[in-house]
Amino acid sequence: MRKELFEQLRGGLVVSCQAFDYEPFYGAEMMAKMAVSAKLGGAAAIRASWPENIRAIKKEVNLPIFGINKIMPEVYDKLHDVIITPTLASARAVVEAGADIVAVDCTLRQGRTPEMIQALLQEYKAELDVLIMAEISTAEEGRIAAAGGADILSTTIAGYTPYSRQLDEPDYRLIEELAETTTLPINAEGRFHRPEQVVQAFKTGAWTVTVGSAITRPHCITQEFIRAIHQFKNQEKTGK
Repeated sequence: MRKELFEQLRGGLVVSCQAFDYEPFYGAEMMAKMAVSAKLGGAAAIRASWPENIRAIKKEVNLPIFGINKIMPEVYDKLHDVIITPTLASARAVVEAGADIVAVDCTLRQGRTPEMIQALLQEYKAELDVLIMAEISTAEEGRIAAAGGADILSTTIAGYTPYSRQLDEPDYRLIEELAETTTLPINAEGRFHRPEQVVQAFKTGAWTVTVGSAITRPHCITQEFIRAIHQFKNQEKTGK
């Protein structure tokens, strides 16, 4: 079964269907509609957050689901806070909702040591009968997670820790580093805005690629166009 799932994901696109409560598309019904649209477009799998959204999506599409459970602090610090499925209870909730793969933050933030990360992964592996995807920001974290028993490595958090490379585009070098140092499937994720970037990720060693905001967050897509317009106007003003 797991071998079949890996093959289904190989060379495929995962579409992240997520929205926060301050966004107009927030809610389980909207997430399910997004997932249906992604399936119609040819997605190989869906990434979704929170049990209620995963349940709604599972009813509408028969694609594998990458499940996460974002536990948000009252004041969120993007660079330092660990929010992606940080506890066994949070992981169990998305598995019970129907997730086929559970993604967990495996970064060395908040004082976490390699031993702590590996113990966390081993706990998840022992208690949950699903694949575990370690979300990391550096090659070192990838090696730690691989040694801890992760089934998949994901570059999701590259650029979102203070010690990882801060880039405007996907971190292709990290994909290459992971491919060179581990035999685990690699999910490339983070700052994918154009189809050619996805193709480049596969060329550098990705097993699958996840795209979110560029497909399922209209306000982010709009911002990209507005940013380009502002750059054009500024160039006109300066004569460059």
